[in-house]
Formats: sequence, C-alpha cells, structure tokens
Amino acid sequence: MYLYHFGLTQLPFTLTPNTSFYLGLQPHDEALAVLLTALKTGEGFIKVIGEVGTGKTLICRKLLNEIPEHFITAYIPNPYLNPDELRRAVASELGVKQALRMNAQLLTQRIQERLLALHQQDHSVVLILDEAQALPEDSLEALRLFTNLETESRKLLQVVLFAQPELDQRLSKDHLRQLRQRITFSYQLRAMSANEVEQYINHRMSVAGYKGAALFSSALAKRIAKASKGIPRLVNILCHKMLMLAYGQGQYQLTTMQLQLAIQDTEDAKSMGVVMPILIVVGVLVLSLTIYATFSFINAGQL
Repeated sequence: MYLYHFGLTQLPFTLTPNTSFYLGLQPHDEALAVLLTALKTGEGFIKVIGEVGTGKTLICRKLLNEIPEHFITAYIPNPYLNPDELRRAVASELGVKQALRMNAQLLTQRIQERLLALHQQDHSVVLILDEAQALPEDSLEALRLFTNLETESRKLLQVVLFAQPELDQRLSKDHLRQLRQRITFSYQLRAMSANEVEQYINHRMSVAGYKGAALFSSALAKRIAKASKGIPRLVNILCHKMLMLAYGQGQYQLTTMQLQLAIQDTEDAKSMGVVMPILIVVGVLVLSLTIYATFSFINAGQL
C-alpha cells in the first residue's frame, strides 16, 4: 500500500469509524453536545438524523466513550429486530440472566426490575440504537412502551436513536404520533462545507503520521468537497483512491486527473464540470505515453 510512500503510520481514510480521527467540526460537536445535554436532563427519546456516510456511527462511538460514568449503556448496532428480539437484546445488554429462556411477560418484568435496581444505585440507563431506521414498526411501538417505565421523578430508560432520514418519514405517519411526540431532542446532521472538508482531510493525514507539505491543496479539497457533497465517507473513499493512484504512478503530488479517475470509480460521487471526462482523461494519458515513446525513440536514434 502507500504508507511507506507517503511516510504514514496508518491508513488515513479507512471507512471504519475510528474515534482517534475525530476532528470536532461544528455539525459533529453540536450533535454530541445535544446528546449529552439531553441525557443529563433525563429526556426519554433523543434522535440524531443524518444521511448515509455523514458520521452518525462515529458520533455514536464518541458518545459511548464520553458518556458520564453514572450512565449504564445498552448498545444495539443493528436493530432489524422484531419486538421479542428487541426485548431480549435489551435484557442481554443490561445483564438480565437467562434472557433467552424467558417468555415475553416475564422478560419485561425482569427488565423493569433491573432498571429499578440500577436506579436505586444512582445509575441512569440509556439504550442507544444505531441504524434505527431499520426497526420494524411494531418494534418502534415496543420501544415506546419501554419508556413508560419510570419513577415519579424520572424515566428509568432513555433512548437515543441514530438514523437515516427514512426514520423521519416513517415517524410522520399518524399511527406513530405517540412515539413522535416523545422525541424531545432531535438533531439533523449536515454535510461538511468546503472549508471543513479541507480541515478534515489535513487532520486525518496528520493523525495518520504525515509530516510533509500538504498533499491535498485547497483547490483539490474544494473539488473533493463538491464531488463528495461534503459527506465524510465519500471524502474518505476519494482521498484513499487518489493516494493509491499517486503511489501506483510513483508520484508524490496529487492532481486533478487523479481526482477525476477516483470520481469515475465512485458511484455516489458527483461529476464535476471543471475537470475532464474519463474518456478525455484516458485519451490524454495515451497521448502522453505516445509522445514520451516517440521522443525516446528519436533520442535513441540520435545516440
């Protein structure tokens, strides 16, 4: 790979959410602040909505790392579960013994007993669901019923939903209005601006160990921002492919041509009118090689 070529200690643009690369741009810091504030005030339902690749899972992991110590967390990353499976997953996360063997009524009772016990120990319990748009509707209703568990002063269980915009479309339905009305805090995660994309790229390169002059110029960063629509995952994909191309070509500078090739190889990247279409790029490469071969042949004949 290109690690040694560019003097890196680790890959800077992997798709795995890694909190060591967390930058703290405005949309991500604001989302984290909303979550922590809502949890500390004891709100029942909290929701963070963002398009695919905008960093929801990274914020989720950052929250898990930074949540105050008195919180007990139950984390469900893939919630495509029916109500019974959801109850058992929650029970397992909370340490309810033999959760898989109980019937639904007994399991609900054991969950409530466990929540009350944790409450008496001055713990707050939060259930965090990533990709919550995948929850079936009857499971969404089961989730709402979970938050009916409360004392006279506070909820026994708080719920944080990380989801794609499809969840909002589902919650707009009239028969889900009870759940919708219980969501007291909500944050819409936006894409990065062009300036934020440049900061993001340079930050990740620095964390990965790069110490030289900026490989991604401001002009390139702006074009990457336009092609990726400011979505972090697409930025990562394009930058990774550009570094691979530069390494394959034995170059230490990144170019617009490498960016265009990366765009053409990335389905969700937006084509840019300021750079050449792929056929022109290929044509230029062939012409360059032809010219190079011709001059080499002429120089060889003159020797």
